[in-house]
Amino acid sequence: MEPGWVLKRERVEGESREAMRIYLLRHGIADVGRVGESDSARALTGEGKKELRATLEVAKKADMHPSLVISSPYRRAVETAAIAAEVLGYAAHVEQTAALVPESRPEAVWNLIRENRTEEEVLLVGHQPLFGSAAAYLLAAPNLMVDFKKGGIVRIDVASFGPTPRGQLKWYLTPKLAG
Repeated sequence: MEPGWVLKRERVEGESREAMRIYLLRHGIADVGRVGESDSARALTGEGKKELRATLEVAKKADMHPSLVISSPYRRAVETAAIAAEVLGYAAHVEQTAALVPESRPEAVWNLIRENRTEEEVLLVGHQPLFGSAAAYLLAAPNLMVDFKKGGIVRIDVASFGPTPRGQLKWYLTPKLAG
């Protein structure tokens, strides 16, 4: 490309604004499950909380400012969402939905995003194996294998909200890279 030329972004059919920023945040390191304890009751460990804060501080420097935060109802995800809200300065209510539990489907995550299409930046807090397959689905690459680390964050932008997503991967941050 010649110096001084500017590439113009092509408008995607049905697009009315710049792309929505979608952040998928896997919960931090949690306690090992105990006999008789529900998986949904496991809490974050001290180490998990510390790693999350460090990772979220780096993400904040990358201009991460969600306009909506939605979490799985599992305790470790709710605690992760609360830490994210604190670090990122999100003061509104953190919503919860079963669409983000580990056994959910990527299509449910996409439907949740589509229901909130008026938001500029949405932070979803959940689990594996859902988030690995959801990231692949949002990138229109359902066979892609994503090793989604605990406390990891991926940013995917979507510019249209049709029946199937065509997202663009912007970045993926793990606690190891953050700190």
